[in-house]
Amino acid sequence: MGLFTTIVVIIVAVGIDLVVGEPPNRFHPVAWMGSVIGWARRVCPKRGEWMRFLWGGTIVGVGCVIVGGIGWALDALGEWILGEWVGNRGQVTQVVTWIAVVGGQAVVLKCCFGIRSLDRAARSVLSCLQRQDDAAARQQLGYHLVSRQVDLLSAAEISAATIESVSENTSDSVVAPLFFYVLGGLPAALIYRYVNTCDAMLGYRTTELEWLGKCAARCDDLLNWIPARITAGLIMIASPTSALCAWRTWWQDSRRTTSPNAGHPMSAAAGALGVCLQKSDHYRLGARLREPLSMDIASMLALFARTVTLAVLLACVSKALIGWLVLRGTI
Repeated sequence: MGLFTTIVVIIVAVGIDLVVGEPPNRFHPVAWMGSVIGWARRVCPKRGEWMRFLWGGTIVGVGCVIVGGIGWALDALGEWILGEWVGNRGQVTQVVTWIAVVGGQAVVLKCCFGIRSLDRAARSVLSCLQRQDDAAARQQLGYHLVSRQVDLLSAAEISAATIESVSENTSDSVVAPLFFYVLGGLPAALIYRYVNTCDAMLGYRTTELEWLGKCAARCDDLLNWIPARITAGLIMIASPTSALCAWRTWWQDSRRTTSPNAGHPMSAAAGALGVCLQKSDHYRLGARLREPLSMDIASMLALFARTVTLAVLLACVSKALIGWLVLRGTI
C-alpha cells in the first residue's frame, strides 16, 4: 500500500486501541492464537526432551507460516482493491473504499497492541493501593500483569512489579508491533505477535515447558532485541528532566535480568522515575535509588503515555523515510 495509507493505518490502529480497547476473546486474533497454542501444548509428546523441543519448534514455525500468510493475504487484498478494483470507479467510491481498507487493516494491526488494556490493568493495581487494600492489589497484579508469586509482596514490591510490567510491555505491546509493521507490514506484525504469545504461554523453565517452550523463548528474545533497546531510548527521551539518571541506570543495570531484553526498558524506567525496581533473588535495578510508592505507578503511566506517543511518531517518520529511500532507489 502507499506510504500515506500505511501511516494512516498506524495512527488509526493506535486510536482504535485507545478508544475501544480489547475485543471479546471470541473476536480477538491473539485469543485465537492462544487457543491453538494451548491445544498444541496439550497434545505434545509426553516424553523425550528432543521430541518436546521439536514439537515446540513446530508450534512456532507452522504458526508463523500461517499467521504470516494471513497477513500477506490481507496486505495483497488491500493492494488489489486500492490499485485495480477501485481504479475506474467514481471519486466517492474511491474514498469510501480507501476508508474501508484503512479501517480493516487498522483493526487487524490494533490486535497486536495492548495500550489501553495495559494502562487499565496498572490503574486497577494503583486504585487498590490508594485504598490501602494490598490484598486486592496483589490479586489484580497477579491476574493482569505478572506471573510471579504475589502472595507475600509488600506495597513497595507491588508498585515495583507494576512499574516493571508496564515498562517491559511498552516494548512487547507497543514498540515491537510498530517496529515490525514498519519493516514488513501486517505479516511481520502478526508473526511477532504470534511468537510473543507462544513465549507468554510456553516460555517457562518448568519441568513441563523447559524444552517445549525453548524455541519460542529464543525466537522471542531475538525478535525483541532491537525493540527493547528502542523502548529504553524512548523512555529516556520521554523523561527530559531525569534523562541522565535514566541513561545511567540503563547503562549500569540493563544486563542484570535473566532476560536479555526485559532489563533495558525496566532499568531505563527505574532511572527515569528515580526508584529501585527489585525482584527478590533475581535482580535489583537502580540499587542506589529509593523504594517505589504507589504514586510512582501514576508517574509510570504518564511516562508510558509519552513513550507511546514518541513510538508512534518514530514509526510514522521511519516509514516516511523508508518510502523516500525506496523512491530514490537507495534501498
